[in-house]
Amino acid sequence: MQRIILIILVLFMFTSCNKDNGVSQVQITFKFSHNWDGTAVSNANFNSIIYTNANGEDLSITKLRYLISKITFEKSSGETFILDGYNLVDVTNNTNQSFTPITTIPDGDYSKVSFTFGFDNDDNYNENYIDLNSASWNVPELLGGGYHYMQLEGKFIDNTTTETGYAYHTIRAVDNSGATQVFQDTFFEVDVGAVNITNNATFNIEMNIAEWFKNPNTWDLNVLNQMLMPNSSAQIMMYENGQNVFNLESVNQ
Repeated sequence: MQRIILIILVLFMFTSCNKDNGVSQVQITFKFSHNWDGTAVSNANFNSIIYTNANGEDLSITKLRYLISKITFEKSSGETFILDGYNLVDVTNNTNQSFTPITTIPDGDYSKVSFTFGFDNDDNYNENYIDLNSASWNVPELLGGGYHYMQLEGKFIDNTTTETGYAYHTIRAVDNSGATQVFQDTFFEVDVGAVNITNNATFNIEMNIAEWFKNPNTWDLNVLNQMLMPNSSAQIMMYENGQNVFNLESVNQ
């Protein structure tokens, strides 16, 4: 009997302690929207040449899908929570534009919230992702294997006024010009800043597609439109332009 009373007392104290701490687990959702310098973009706008890039080329979008992973919440103490899973945002088919990882996190103040565009090297090469394989997301072994980070495709009016296709595909940069392959990392972290989480929260993330073509490298589609995956210099330029593509619009909770 005394043992039972002792167990009840310990449980009561544990429950009270948790209640006093006021910490609860919350669910996080990342929702992605897309625009062209402020004009909303969806698959309803695809296949029409209605956009103009920083180089003055008129173009359309026929495909847009990209991979995000490693959503991370970091406290000022250095404590870090990495949410499991990854998400292939597919604007073309209007799927996966909202992603809710299974993992929950404690509510409270976070000094930094971030996610990875693409896969880091560990995730890119150490696992076999059946769903990404079936989505034809693989990179050929000749280019280092692993997976794409983004596929952006469409048509543009070239300098001979001809409608020409472009394929702006991002992968890990690989230089095959020498005796051995030389790689350069081109995945990148997107830092959306600090946040106080009080409840289940939705992070509304915007991608400005126009930024892929303008900052810091003004993209000339007449020169760089196809065969960009084996072009190491082009991949590095894409990586540089990607730094300004994403923006946190708001947090709903």
